[in-house]
Amino acid sequence: MTVLLMTPPMTQLNTPYPATAYLTGFLRSRGYEATQRDPAIELFLEMMTASALDIIRQHVEANFEAFADEELPDVIFNFLAEFDRYRLCVEPVIRFLQGKDSSLALRIVSRRFLPEGPAFDTIAQMEAVSGDILKTAFGNLGIQDQAKYLATLFINDLCAVITQGVDPDFQVSSYGERLAAANPSFDDLYNTLLDEPSFSAEILEQLVEQYLQETQPSVVALTVPFPGNMLGALRIAQTCKAIQPDLPVVLGGGFVNTELRALKDPRVFEFVDFICLDDGERPFMTLLEYFAGERQLDELVRTYFLAEDEQGQVYVHLNDNKELHDIPQSDVGTPIYDGLPLSEYLSLCDMLNPMHRIWSDGRWNKLTIAHGCYWRKCSFCDVSLDYIDRYDAAGADLLVDRIEELIEETGQTGFHFVDEAAPPKALFALANRLIERGVVISWWGNIRFEKTFTPERCQLLADSGCIAVSGGLEVASDRLLKLMKKGVSVEQVARVTKAFSDADVLVHAYLMYGFPTQTDQETVDSLEMVRQMMAQGCFQSAYWHRFAATVHSPIGIRPQDYGITLEPHSDIQFAENDVDFTDPTGTDHDMLGKGLRKALYNYMHGIGFEQPMNFWFEQAVPRTKVKESLISQAVFNTIATH
Repeated sequence: MTVLLMTPPMTQLNTPYPATAYLTGFLRSRGYEATQRDPAIELFLEMMTASALDIIRQHVEANFEAFADEELPDVIFNFLAEFDRYRLCVEPVIRFLQGKDSSLALRIVSRRFLPEGPAFDTIAQMEAVSGDILKTAFGNLGIQDQAKYLATLFINDLCAVITQGVDPDFQVSSYGERLAAANPSFDDLYNTLLDEPSFSAEILEQLVEQYLQETQPSVVALTVPFPGNMLGALRIAQTCKAIQPDLPVVLGGGFVNTELRALKDPRVFEFVDFICLDDGERPFMTLLEYFAGERQLDELVRTYFLAEDEQGQVYVHLNDNKELHDIPQSDVGTPIYDGLPLSEYLSLCDMLNPMHRIWSDGRWNKLTIAHGCYWRKCSFCDVSLDYIDRYDAAGADLLVDRIEELIEETGQTGFHFVDEAAPPKALFALANRLIERGVVISWWGNIRFEKTFTPERCQLLADSGCIAVSGGLEVASDRLLKLMKKGVSVEQVARVTKAFSDADVLVHAYLMYGFPTQTDQETVDSLEMVRQMMAQGCFQSAYWHRFAATVHSPIGIRPQDYGITLEPHSDIQFAENDVDFTDPTGTDHDMLGKGLRKALYNYMHGIGFEQPMNFWFEQAVPRTKVKESLISQAVFNTIATH
């Protein structure tokens, strides 16, 4: 029995999404023949060729035939006007971003080689504020990085051409996301799948046909980590069924685990045969045993399939055999990347910020230190679901063994630990083992800004190879942090992040606005907290997320405890996650959100710290009540006590 695992488009372009590598490693450790492909990166690369641009231009010209030049979107006008240069440059730029032609950098930084569309406007905008921003960011010798940044802007322009002129479902890191995300109806996806395939869908179909010929699978398994992978997954499944109708197709992944827990629409099963929930190892292994005749349908674990009731009516059935436990972290095996085109991924630089670029630059081996979250109390988090609720850690020695195996296979020593929140004790143990065993790696991951991360322990992590951490400051308000049961204070986060930064570890903060009962004053004060922290060098990068109430979080389950009223959908047939709600506080979070993002964008480029809070907002906002020295005093107290 041969299993073919695939990641549907689109995901990040610099490194494979780890789910298929995890499952390939597990299945091979249990004696199964498993192989994997990444149609996400291969679809993108097929669209970034000179011949593909010829076809894209034909689509664009047909779609905008009735438009005068001055009516064309800027990115479309520039693409058509500079088409010959785009066609000439696209393949060399891809090779450069793959690390295969570093000599092209000098031509790129000349600013005469690449056509420059609207994506390049950001340079002029920053230069208007702070002068020669490229010189400031890269100096005289940072030629490769500067070229990578300019090449990324070039790619962004081409992707915008595809989205606006050819295929509105196509995005750099998602595909048809609007059709799936929290959509209670399957109609949008279903109708799209029955329509004529788009240009990108036709390429995807050709890739799938090629994969089936190469691997001759007995089973196809598709991971759907995000809403922006669902359309691609179903398109792949549709193609598989058209070529080989009896080929079993199985679906799983993060989007399925969070949003399809109330699935009722049987039309989904016109494309797939089974859908697995939560960690895939046990459910998928029981499915393979079922295919081999070793289990019955009623022995499957957390698996959807079609069934018939006594009246012969077809319905979606979820079978969950609770006699079988999940596979512990100590037994899941080491991820295997064999079958994935590791040399083909693109290292991008989409922002002039050293921490922010880690997500898109470089290829990272992915590992999990511990399944779930050791804290699992945050009121906005899906703590009722398995991926958060079930905590299970692997030992430090086993992790280092896996690290060494991955280095041996891939030749890469960069690691991204993909935990929800890596447990401090496990991190300290891992750091000591790495140092004791002389294993040299660079690693980063997500943490909680716990007080246990003292300056000495932050230095220990840095000595073991830690280059960056990310964690939640969230609303940057002590009242709201207590309400959401975050378990940290603003001053504690300042001290911990400063300790990491002083150890030369880059820090990214997840920020949140629009939390229930959050006022205008608290929002402005949170921005002032962020300004002070970034000015003090506590963290280098951050991102504002608009709060969303989800059905699996404590807020979604007990909204009355947080002063809001939910407005749930009445008929869930497909996806369910975000829930609309009414907050009587009446804060204009739309207006405030624009100002928060504008300020943060400037802070991350090292500018705008001297501006007052009201500078960033389109309407009048309250003056901040935060003491100007609050964060500096918190940081100084940490230094003084160590």
